[in-house]
Amino acid sequence: MTMRIVLELSDKDLSHFRKLARQAMQSSKEANPDEVVAGARKLLDDISGSKPSEFIRSRLALVGTMIDMLVDEGWGMQEVGRKRVLTALAYLVQSDDLIPDTIPGVGFLDDAIMIELLARELKPELDAYDDFVKYRAAEAKRLGKKPEELNRTDYLKAREQALLSRMRRRRRSSRSTGGGRRRSPFSLF
Repeated sequence: MTMRIVLELSDKDLSHFRKLARQAMQSSKEANPDEVVAGARKLLDDISGSKPSEFIRSRLALVGTMIDMLVDEGWGMQEVGRKRVLTALAYLVQSDDLIPDTIPGVGFLDDAIMIELLARELKPELDAYDDFVKYRAAEAKRLGKKPEELNRTDYLKAREQALLSRMRRRRRSSRSTGGGRRRSPFSLF
């Protein structure tokens, strides 16, 4: 038997989580990035070992992606993005979070809520990294290379080529619509 519980966070609740995130941001300035990543990995192991709920388990994948973004040399995350992701992970490795992690069933609920809120903030970074990982896997397979051999520069060049190709196709398509290859009376070319 399953039971659905819906949490509605008020503006006051969200304000409290924002305050906690700001505190994590302050502590992450002084934290060693390697220690933050190691702490986040440990949290993933701890949560996985506790047989978490589906809600919590689904957020774990996001933490794994955040860690991957930081350590993936091929991605070469920029400093601004690194700070944002480290801040997100710094909250998760704090020992004094809202609900003690040792409480069975709900101990990781606050962590999961914070992961969800931070993932919404980091959506552009997460989406871009996801696109890169998919590109790298497909391109490595196509070229017969290891994915680690491809990096962000390769990805950006491929994206640029795709955009230029799309632009050329659209240009050809717009010329062919409207009765042939007539030029617009306003055409400069």
